[in-house]
Formats: sequence, C-alpha cells, structure tokens
Amino acid sequence: MGENVSVERVVAAPADAVWAMVADVTRMCEFSPENTRCEWIGKTKEAVVGARFRGTNENGKKKWNTVATIVDVQPGRSFAFVVKAGPFGVARWEYRFVPADGGGCRVTETWIDQRGIVGRTFGGPVSGVTDRADHNRAGMETTLERLAAAAEKASA
Repeated sequence: MGENVSVERVVAAPADAVWAMVADVTRMCEFSPENTRCEWIGKTKEAVVGARFRGTNENGKKKWNTVATIVDVQPGRSFAFVVKAGPFGVARWEYRFVPADGGGCRVTETWIDQRGIVGRTFGGPVSGVTDRADHNRAGMETTLERLAAAAEKASA
C-alpha cells in the first residue's frame, strides 16, 4: 500500500453547507479537475454509509471508471468513501470539516492510497499518471479552491 496526501483550506461558509456540497457526489465534477461525472448505483441516491456511486475520470486522452462505497457520513463533520477499480482497491478519500477561527470552516481532503502491486503497476498506463501522490495533491488543491468558491458564492 502507498502514500497519504492531505490538503486543507479555510472556506468562508458554514461547515454544514460545505459538507452538503461534498456529500452530493453528483457535484464532484464541478470541483475536481479529474472527475467528469459521478452517478449513484442502485436504489440509494444519497450520502449514507453503504451507498455506492460510479465515478468517471479523465486525464488528457485517458478515461476510466471506478466504483466507490461511502464508509463515513457525519453531516457537517466528515464524509469518506473507498474506491475500487473492478476487484482492486484504489483509495480511500476523506473530507473533514471543523470550525475555523473567524467563521467558516477548515476543510481537509485526504487521499489514502490503497493500491496493491497490480494497481500501482497498471494505474499509470490506465490514467496517464506516474506519480499519483503529486498529481492528487495538485488536483486536491484545485478541488478545494473550486469548492470554496462555490460554497462562498452560495452563502453570500
């Protein structure tokens, strides 16, 4: 198994509102530079533990799908899901929300690499990314920047 990367940002919006934006996985493509679509799988169409969704991602000409299962839901506090590509573990994504000094909230996004040897070997050719940790760090910074802009505009 691999690395962990965390990025944080203060958002001038209430934690509950920012959490709701993240937990509505169908909106992830608005924030993430790599995700182009998320859609719920099955009957459950909301953020509850056990709900599943399909993510469609692209990097240049490379495109791939993953399936995620929500594993942590604490409104206004935390949201997490684990990602698989077929039978192979890919990652755990976590979002934490805590009150920030002066108002708003501090959002921390964490990527926990769960790829085994197969995922590390074939992940690069499938996604076009050889250094997943650095690539994700840059993408996470963009994600939180876009999330903050949307949340701050909505709460203005």
